[in-house]
Amino acid sequence: MVRKVEIMDTTLRDGEQTSGMSFSSSEKLTIAKLLLEELNVDRIEIASARVSDGEFTAVKNITNWAKENDYLNKVEVLTFLDNGVSINWLCESGAKVQNLLTKGSINHLKYQIKKTPKEHFNDVYNSVHEARKLNIDTNVYLEDWSNGMRNSPDYVFDYLDFLSTLPIKRVLLPDTLGVLSPKETYNYLSVIINKYPNIHFDFHAHNDYDLSVSNVMESLKAGCHGLHLTINGMGERAGNAPMASVAAVVRDFLPDVKINLEEKKLYKVSTLISAFTGFKIPANKPIVGENVFTQTAGIHADGDSKNNLYFNDLLPERFGRIREYALGKTSGKANIKKNLDKLGITLNDEDLKKVTNRVIELGDKKEKVTTEDLPYIISDVLNTSMQDKRVLINSYILKHIMGKEPSVYLELKIDDRIYKKTGTGDGQFDAFINAVNEIYNDKNLKIPNLVNYLVTIPRGSNSDALCETIITWKDISGEFSTRGLDSDQTVSAIKATEKMLNITIN
Repeated sequence: MVRKVEIMDTTLRDGEQTSGMSFSSSEKLTIAKLLLEELNVDRIEIASARVSDGEFTAVKNITNWAKENDYLNKVEVLTFLDNGVSINWLCESGAKVQNLLTKGSINHLKYQIKKTPKEHFNDVYNSVHEARKLNIDTNVYLEDWSNGMRNSPDYVFDYLDFLSTLPIKRVLLPDTLGVLSPKETYNYLSVIINKYPNIHFDFHAHNDYDLSVSNVMESLKAGCHGLHLTINGMGERAGNAPMASVAAVVRDFLPDVKINLEEKKLYKVSTLISAFTGFKIPANKPIVGENVFTQTAGIHADGDSKNNLYFNDLLPERFGRIREYALGKTSGKANIKKNLDKLGITLNDEDLKKVTNRVIELGDKKEKVTTEDLPYIISDVLNTSMQDKRVLINSYILKHIMGKEPSVYLELKIDDRIYKKTGTGDGQFDAFINAVNEIYNDKNLKIPNLVNYLVTIPRGSNSDALCETIITWKDISGEFSTRGLDSDQTVSAIKATEKMLNITIN
């Protein structure tokens, strides 16, 4: 039997407690719209009452929009036991649901607010009934509930007995310090849910031991009715349970649980919120990380072409993404071919092997080559391979020491004979050209004049793997250009020069 579980997103409240992070009023409204309209979450917790004037403005903007679009009952605000100050703040902001922060452990009760359970319960009673008079719904947080279950379970059950008599909608059970193991999560929640079958319980996980997603799974197995999540796992310390990971886990491993999240919008919303906040998404973060749908090893790309041998249920299309095939030193022909197919380019086996070898060579120098680099690599490799080389730059050592003129040691091979020269110049390439000129002068040869020098990265490339240098030369027959391609600017210019030397030698 499939059961519906509510998702309450707390990115705008608990997620905003990420160190060094704060949303503006306009950002909060935009994110609220994304969460409710794009992701289709059931509820959003948007702020803490009384924090600031800016927070009040942000809440009022959201509640005005939510009221116009019939979302007001999905908008929640954290409130406090403060003799009605939070409730008045809530009323003025236009919100209709309070998430009342109360104490879920004897330690917090005794040492933080210094009250007895009876005094605390009386404060909760007054807040709930005052809110009800003002037509405000109440959910109740049991702060430090997980430690309460570990160290003062009698208090927790006395408190739940009391809450079961109040007109509240939900009880919110947070692992405030992220201390629970999956086994504890299941055991504690199972006992509570079985003991209080008429109460709606939410579970609020923190990720201090990197167990938040596992704990969420166990909470659902125990019968929990709602989950508190954040986009990208934002939150205090190690953050909260990340929404994208939980969405994938629920769909793939818990077939008896249904949630309303729109999977295809997860990546879009995650990247937008990352842009707003500057809270960077780790490249290897499941579902939304840059690299998680990228195959790097050539054997994996080959396997994908043979009955999808390296696919799993986390297909990128589920999340509005596509599979990528990285180009680098571990690339095989299959990786190259996948990227060439994307560009609509077909090569024979021999040329494909040459291009693959060049990509591997570049990968040894830089981390990644992009798909956009490939046409330039193809042109460079295939044109170079067709050229009959009489002149070969056999070896060189470039030096550039601060305060001294750049210099080069060059070994140039011409028709099977090696010539050695040193040279200096205004820059490393100028020193190289001067050394070539020395060798050519000794042989009564002349190189063309350099009339233009252009350095770019290939158009459309977003990597630092390639640098393209186009040099225009002029001799008695006119102007012509040669091009070099390498990860290093000076080396790409040297390669362009080598092509020129082979074109012009008599």
